[in-house]
Amino acid sequence: MNDFWQDRRVLVTGCTGLVGAWTVRALLEGGAHVVGLVRDQVAGSELTRGGLFDRIDVVHGPLEDERLLERAFNEYEIRTVFHLAAQTIVGTALRSPLSTFESNIKGTWCLLEAARRCPKPPDVVVASSDKAYGDQKQLPYTEDAPLLGRHPYDVSKACSDMLAATYAATYKLPVCVTRCGNFYGGGDLNWNRLIPGTIRSIIRGQRPVLRSDGTLIRDYFYVKDGARAYLHLAEQLSRRPELAGEAFNFSNELQITALEMTERLLQLMGSPLRPDIRNEARHEIPHQYLSAAKARTMLGWSPSWSLDGALVETVAWYGEFLKANTIHLIAA
Repeated sequence: MNDFWQDRRVLVTGCTGLVGAWTVRALLEGGAHVVGLVRDQVAGSELTRGGLFDRIDVVHGPLEDERLLERAFNEYEIRTVFHLAAQTIVGTALRSPLSTFESNIKGTWCLLEAARRCPKPPDVVVASSDKAYGDQKQLPYTEDAPLLGRHPYDVSKACSDMLAATYAATYKLPVCVTRCGNFYGGGDLNWNRLIPGTIRSIIRGQRPVLRSDGTLIRDYFYVKDGARAYLHLAEQLSRRPELAGEAFNFSNELQITALEMTERLLQLMGSPLRPDIRNEARHEIPHQYLSAAKARTMLGWSPSWSLDGALVETVAWYGEFLKANTIHLIAA
């Protein structure tokens, strides 16, 4: 880590989420002055568990409050924004599309408009998703592929992606977009997701549940690599204004089915259990796989963790977390 982040004032939306918490940690390690936008306090977040909340300034309120955002940008003299806040669960988006559109689409335009109105607009990194690409005939996804999202979550991310491009092209706002696959790592307490749910089941001696038929192929990306990629992109954007409006895929470029990931975790954890394959998932894209060639060539980026190395760290995090919570419940 160089001195780029030393004393730099940075706003992180979604700082209590999985990627947000690890991004805050990386920023603090770099010496940044971090401001977090918080709607709900999440007790199990790595931000709380890791003692990071006490080291940042906190602005309380919803992402859709443009005036609140504009005040935060100006009062804290924000120079870089990581827009990571979103409703990130595909199943929740199917059940509650309007709230997903509110947070993911309106929240993005409110943030971009607030940034545009600043006397000196901050650099902005907007987190989109590989889901914005939709179901493509040609894989891996590359950044010049059309955005073909059709279902609520996919469409919400495609819209936020396009809003960022609009503000870069029309208003010259220094904004870039990231498109990553399925994040995983310590701190993800959405137990319906494959990796945390599988690890918890194995620790409890229960069969891990697969909602799909196990054949869905996903691009799994370690959260620590994600946080470092975001910081690297923001630093490059600050130094290279010509990057404004660009989108970048970040990926380990591995193709893994849900069943293969489950079996890998069972093997790493030394468990004889077998998966419970329920085949209940609906409106899922069968095959998603990102190319990170553009990030490698234009940004000089590469991942720092292997899959097995990252999974070992992740399993250790959940082991400690679940043990601590079991002890707390017994004591209570």
